[in-house]
Amino acid sequence: MTTLSIPSASPARPSNPRAAEPSTAVVGLQWGDEGKGKVIDLLAPRYGAVVRYNGGANAGHSVVIEGKRHALHLMPSGVFHPGVQSVIGNGVVIDPEVLLREIDQITTLTGTAPALAVSDRAHVVMPWHKVEDAIRETLLATPASGDGSGEGDRSIGTTKRGIGPAYADKAHRAPAVRVGDLLRPASLRTKIERVADLKNRSLAPLAGPGFAPFDGAAIAAQYAHLGERLRPFVTDTLHLLHGIVGAGRAVLFEGANATLLDVDHGTFPFVTSSSCSTLGIPVGTGLPCRHVQRVVGVMKAYSTRVGGGPFPTELKDATGDRIRERGREYGTTTGRPRRCGWLDLVALRYTTMLNGATGLAIMLLDVLAGLPEIKVCTAYEIGGERVDRFPPDAEPLALARPVFETLAGFDGDLTVARTLADLPAGARRYVEFIERALGVPAEVVSVGPDRAQTIVQGE
Repeated sequence: MTTLSIPSASPARPSNPRAAEPSTAVVGLQWGDEGKGKVIDLLAPRYGAVVRYNGGANAGHSVVIEGKRHALHLMPSGVFHPGVQSVIGNGVVIDPEVLLREIDQITTLTGTAPALAVSDRAHVVMPWHKVEDAIRETLLATPASGDGSGEGDRSIGTTKRGIGPAYADKAHRAPAVRVGDLLRPASLRTKIERVADLKNRSLAPLAGPGFAPFDGAAIAAQYAHLGERLRPFVTDTLHLLHGIVGAGRAVLFEGANATLLDVDHGTFPFVTSSSCSTLGIPVGTGLPCRHVQRVVGVMKAYSTRVGGGPFPTELKDATGDRIRERGREYGTTTGRPRRCGWLDLVALRYTTMLNGATGLAIMLLDVLAGLPEIKVCTAYEIGGERVDRFPPDAEPLALARPVFETLAGFDGDLTVARTLADLPAGARRYVEFIERALGVPAEVVSVGPDRAQTIVQGE
């Protein structure tokens, strides 16, 4: 059995990490919010760097240290460990104001500026991206008059943080602003004024009479100031990362959002706008795929999702409400209540395969304690046929009806368990059931939010 090597809860990284430590990816296997921040925080001291490779401030990772919860949206979750290099790769879209708030937060907490490197090639979320995000959601939520489709709200359920429009402008090329541009005030003003004019002309007809035009000169001055504050952290992270691995130190890759929200492989169109799976690591960091040597797939002991889109195992009853309250299932970024449901093994088999997961981190097992029985989806019925393969498209997935297997529940205070042997027999059987179904060992089992409330196989 492959096991994780996780140090004690001490925040300090060993001064000489083992060169043999494999570079590792931590990736969400469901619709996000699985607890990746806790796993990254546990693993980080063993690595030379923690690098975030996708997403933007729409992602929220929480780390609980000695009972206090710390929420991050752009900073890698390893930032709480002094001496570990934190890297924001080129695949991330960056809201400078959010990032600077987090830098200030960490500086206040630790007494020193974080060891952070930000890619000069990462794209910037601009004010018009957030406006466009909100306009699009409003238009999608309002069906066109007399279109004959009979459909109502078609909104995606975005966080309205401008992530999708920022990635769209990255693909459009000409209107895009990158972090490196923020360090060149003269050319930045020319670029921003040109883009502001384009956005004023393109967005005004969509927004209607309440649209407030963007002042390109004022925005350029604001973002030049933000760029000066970020200047000490901005660098060519591709060469930085290649230097780290070239020196024999391992890298920990931090995925944001989760696989079922991946723009290519998730439940399209109810997805985010980046490559959330391990397949996004090379393009989002500049490190070739051979550097992803171990993959820890993070999953909850049940399922949740936020926003729109099909959710075959969703519980719209008292059990779903109970899971939500016990699991504190409210968005780190938005505070929105998460939709809760039973574990979906059809989806997990798909994401485990896609990511090449070598181990599992099963999170929030303690939330299920006290339930008399637990249901697990092992297959779907679509159009009267039994289906074992996950359809990563919203339309066929919306037709899927879960086929459940019912397991005995378990009781007791799981938060005090530090080994699998400490768990109630029913909880151990549940973990073993998941391992058999996915063909991947559980290396981490989380039984509470704090660092210490964690079972690590092999430790």
